[in-house]
Parts: sequence; structure tokens; C-alpha cells
Amino acid sequence: MKDLQNIILDLIETTKKHEQYRNNECINMIASEGIKSPAVCQMLDLSHDLATRYAEGDNNPEGHVKKRFYQGQKYSSQIEDHATDAIKNLFHTTWADVRLISGTHANTATFKGLAVASKNNKMVVTPLSCGAHISHDYTGLAGSILGLDNINHVYDINEFNIDPDKSAQVIRTTKPGIVTFGGSLFLFPHPIKELKEACNEAGAYIAYDAAHVLGLIAGGQFQDPLREGADFITASTHKTFPGPQGGVIMGTPDTPAKEKAVRKIQHAVFPLTASSTHLGRLPALGIACLEMKLFGQELATQIVKNAQTAGQYLYENGIKVVAEHKGFTKSHQLALDIRAFGGGNKIAQDLEDANIILNKNLLPYDDQSDKENPAGLRVGFQDVTRHGMKEGDIKHLCDLMIDIIKGKRTPEQVKTDVMTLKKEFNQVKYGFQNIEEAIKYIKP
Repeated sequence: MKDLQNIILDLIETTKKHEQYRNNECINMIASEGIKSPAVCQMLDLSHDLATRYAEGDNNPEGHVKKRFYQGQKYSSQIEDHATDAIKNLFHTTWADVRLISGTHANTATFKGLAVASKNNKMVVTPLSCGAHISHDYTGLAGSILGLDNINHVYDINEFNIDPDKSAQVIRTTKPGIVTFGGSLFLFPHPIKELKEACNEAGAYIAYDAAHVLGLIAGGQFQDPLREGADFITASTHKTFPGPQGGVIMGTPDTPAKEKAVRKIQHAVFPLTASSTHLGRLPALGIACLEMKLFGQELATQIVKNAQTAGQYLYENGIKVVAEHKGFTKSHQLALDIRAFGGGNKIAQDLEDANIILNKNLLPYDDQSDKENPAGLRVGFQDVTRHGMKEGDIKHLCDLMIDIIKGKRTPEQVKTDVMTLKKEFNQVKYGFQNIEEAIKYIKP
């Protein structure tokens, strides 16, 4: 083994290489990644001391700090309250919890709290094979950690969505305590309104995992889960929502049942699952909320346009894009079936070799036991959109992808064009370049 000094030298050098590679040389199309503005990054840089501090304690029904168990909290408690209010303002809710350090952490606390509040261990979920996040599944935290009994929604593979009529029958028959919507391979809005009545009859809470689409919701371009009948939204804050890594839970507890659920969720946040809540990200989260308030509609609209443009263009050029009869997508992502060209594993690696970064993905009709050889690719458009790409640029990008998928050129040949294209889009749009710019906007 190398000595520690050489290990650290290698660590420093490799970190520099990564920053250069992914930030300056690659086109990033991972659907679960986001891109922060310079102002959000600057706010993180101003919060180094905050990032070293602890803030254990309880929150009140509005999500504000109620009690903390350490001293030195007079400013950090205010910062947490301000970040909470920013989220509540943006999403028009009366309660939020920003202490969560990831979307999975948000799901953990929410599923635990709702199971306790409902006194019911059954949870209806989208099948993992059809796009649900692993945290919803019996093989993930829902089953293996929380011990919840998973029951699947009925999923219509042709529609790439939950079947509302058949799922209503499942909910009415099984009477779960929780019904979930949302997921990771998430092309179309889920049928919350259509299933609300069945959930009410069963006495189930509705939890909507908005990790992938939170920025689209903020921009009014996907669906509005809380107004459509969801009781609570869980999310991460770093995918289509372009903030720092973290998580959030929100809702409007306007009934005694929801008020009870909030208390149980808060208890599941602390003391059950959180100690240090990574305070250093909260000021940056507030800046991201302001950016989405001001630029979110334009950003979200362009993200969806770019995804739909890519779907149509790839389809017209011989690539199988799922859900063609529905316009391919209404979110930030596409699902491609590229079995005819070698499958998801091969093509994802070929694209990576050309510095186009996306991920292989199982499709609902794949052999789910063969995870290393999926038919599909999952392609996200939030990063390229925030770097300024419009429809014409997206078609050019698709041409580069087609060259790789169809084997017209080698990855090494395409890589040169990818890096040239990247240089044309090296600034972050739809946000502030620094904090002073944000302050001038607020106080001209």
C-alpha cells in the first residue's frame, strides 16, 4: 500500500481531473443529476463554518425550529427557518422540512411517519421494474429497513404509466396505509386525481416522490401533486431542481390526519434518522428557490421541449424511443430501446467513451434478473438545457449520439465533436452569476 502522503497527492490530482473531465469535457445527460448556478455555488462557499455545525432538535407544525439541544444556534436556526420558508413560498405549502440530506432520506422519514400515523404497514407502489426508485421497493429501504409490505400498482406498459382503473381496484381491495407515486424512470404525470377517491376510501396517505421532477413542478410544467390530491411530496433538491445536494418533505396539513402525519414524520426525521442535518447547504437551497421562482417556468418549459425534440428526432432517425404514440415524454427524460444496436450496456459505454454521459436502464419488458444487459438507455436533458441548448442544438447533439449508436463513427472520432460542442455551452443559464446579482435583482 502507498503511504498516506502519496495517497493524498493522488486524491488531489484525481479530483482536479474529475472536475476538468465532467465540467469542461463531457456532455452530461444523467437524468438524476443537476447543475448549480455560480450564485448557488458561491453561497455554498460562504457557508463553510455552517457546514461544520450540528443542529439536533424538534420543529414546530410550520416546519420552523422549535427546540435545539446544542448552544450556538441563534443564526443557524434562523437560516433553517428562512430555507424552510423559501421552499414553502415556492411550492405554496404551509409545512416543509429541509433537514433531510437526500431524497432517499426524505422517503425513509415519510414512509416511516405515515406508516406509524396510519397504523398500517401496507404500501402501494409503482413496480421497481416500471420506474420506481429502489427506496420504494421491498428490496430497498421500504421493505428491508422499514419492513413495509409492498403491493404493486398495476402498470400499463403500453402507456408507460400506472393504470388508474386497475390500481383503484388494488387500493380498495388491499386498503394500504400509504399509496406512492413518482419514480426514477418517470416520463408522464402519474394519475393522482384519478386515484384520490380510492385512496380516501382506503384511508391511505398519498406520498409523491418528486425527486426527479421537482424543478418541473416548480416551473409549472409537469403536474401539481399537492393540488391534485397528494398529501406529501418528498424530493431531492439537486436534479431538475438545481440546488445543492439534499432532500425535502412538504405538504399542507389542513386536516387532523395530516397534522398527525406531520408530527410522526418530524419524529422520523429526528431523532429516528437524522443527527447532523448538513446545515451548510441551506443558504444555497434558498438561492436556488429564488432562481426557480424567477426563471423556473422558462427553464422547465425548455427542458421538456428539448426532451420531446430529441425523442422525435431520434425516432425519425431509426432509434426506438418508447411511448412514441404519446409524444415520447412530458418530463426531462427519454427512454430509448436500443436492443437493435447492442443493448444499453454496450451503447452507454460507447457514448461514455465519446464523453456523452448517460446511463443504461432496464425497461419494464426487460428480463429484470439480467440487470447488466438492459435494452434501454435513460437520457436526461436538464443539464444541457441549463447550459443554454435549444432545439437546434439538441438535434446536433442527437446526431452525435446516432453516430455512436449506429456505429457510423468511433467514439474517439465523435469525442472531438462533443468537446467542441461543450465549449459552446460552458455557462449556466436561468440563474444568477453571483450573489450580488441576486441581491441587485431583489433590491435594484
